[in-house]
Amino acid sequence: MLGPDYHQPPAPVASKWREAANPDLNTARDEYRDWWRVFNDPVLTRLIDVAYAQNLTLLTAGVRVLEARAQLGIAIGEFYPQQQKLTASVTYNRLPSSNPYNLITNKFWSDAFGAQAAWEVDVWGKLRRAIQSADYAYLSSVANYDDVLVSLTGDVAGTYVQIRTTERQIAIARDNVEKQKIALKIAEARFHGGAATKRDVYQATNVLGATEAAVPQLMIQLEQSKNALSVLLGMEPGRLDALMAGASDIPTAPAQVTVGIPADLLRRRPDIRRAELQAAAQCAQIGYAKADLFPTFSLVGDVGTLSSTIGTASLSEVFTSMSLAYALGPTLQWNILNYGQITNNVRVQDARFQELQVDYLDSVLKAQQEVENGIALFTQSKYEVEFLTASVVAAQGALRIALIQYKEGTMDFTTVLLAEQNLYIAENSLALAQGSVPLGVIATYRAMGGGWQIHEGHEFVPADTRDEMSKRTNWGTLLTPQLLMPQAPGLPSASDVGPLIRPPE
Repeated sequence: MLGPDYHQPPAPVASKWREAANPDLNTARDEYRDWWRVFNDPVLTRLIDVAYAQNLTLLTAGVRVLEARAQLGIAIGEFYPQQQKLTASVTYNRLPSSNPYNLITNKFWSDAFGAQAAWEVDVWGKLRRAIQSADYAYLSSVANYDDVLVSLTGDVAGTYVQIRTTERQIAIARDNVEKQKIALKIAEARFHGGAATKRDVYQATNVLGATEAAVPQLMIQLEQSKNALSVLLGMEPGRLDALMAGASDIPTAPAQVTVGIPADLLRRRPDIRRAELQAAAQCAQIGYAKADLFPTFSLVGDVGTLSSTIGTASLSEVFTSMSLAYALGPTLQWNILNYGQITNNVRVQDARFQELQVDYLDSVLKAQQEVENGIALFTQSKYEVEFLTASVVAAQGALRIALIQYKEGTMDFTTVLLAEQNLYIAENSLALAQGSVPLGVIATYRAMGGGWQIHEGHEFVPADTRDEMSKRTNWGTLLTPQLLMPQAPGLPSASDVGPLIRPPE
């Protein structure tokens, strides 16, 4: 077999995470199959189950697995006699009157039956390289399906947390509206009593209006998030409320996040597996192209019978041994004067392989970046929650005292307004920080490549889709689970990649 065999390049992987010593992290190994269960939120679990069953992007990725499996079948079939032809003809012939062939008559019938076949012998491994490339491409489609599933679970969880965070922000805004209405009533009472000017009323109304205006803005954000979640769940907007019934608070993050070690990413991240498998598939294409530099050896065979009505002959003689003719022998084809086209095609394939090698290394680095970003978001958001909790307590106390002092006339209303604004900002910031903690957990587990494992033991397309496709097209055995469940993790093992020479499907 011409061309290079694929070997995994050394990847730039850190020995440990930068914050590995942080008590909020657990460096034990985990598979993160159902990582969203760490939130103990049954609504979130229900949403992810629905998304796995109904998401249309995931369904498209599953159908592409079937497409890649059929492409593998094409490559396998190319190893066997590539050209086969059966012919049968019955013709009426009329030759020129001069009859140059010295036939008895220039009008006669003839019939013929025959079969032809040509088999290119895979001397240089070209066809085996094609099978190898198709095998890797098929497994790459599986890794792509897994990557879509990782993104899906992360998107559902992240959007759900955003919805709950926005709901908390709306509740905070409405609560502050009530507090500011009380301050407005106090300012109006003091104005009507002659103890304050109209300015206090105007200022109180101004702050109240700004806070009230935040509610519609948050409602827009909430509806947009719900609509996005509906798309992820594969359903039209409006049906989400029933699924969201139940818990209504921001999910509580666990005390620790299990992050393992960076080297685990090479095995677990499906996008890294996909990048490596794409490089392996392209590596086989180098040998496929290089084989065109050498001669092609083929076995060609023809067998057939021919009869006519010339003279005493009859058409029925086509079935006798006297009319049998056959030919069998090797052929050689060698594109010698290719003007450098084949050589440059080999170079093209090699350059593409190098590009994919670099993409693989880049995906390894980006995966580590995403994990570090998720860890930072989780750990630092916890500190932020602690500081903002104290800030909210202080802001509540400041507003309470400011209102008392304003009622007693010992403090200007500007102090009340400032206390109101500070309280709303602090409570809103605390809600965002509380939402960032679970978002950090989600980002970390997503970056660790968690969630795709739930497809193990399940088929890539649901039963109704398989039934629809099998009614429309003869899929043979390609829709059976046995042909669509390779081992998931890592570069393909012997149980994943079939032999290069195998029966056609």
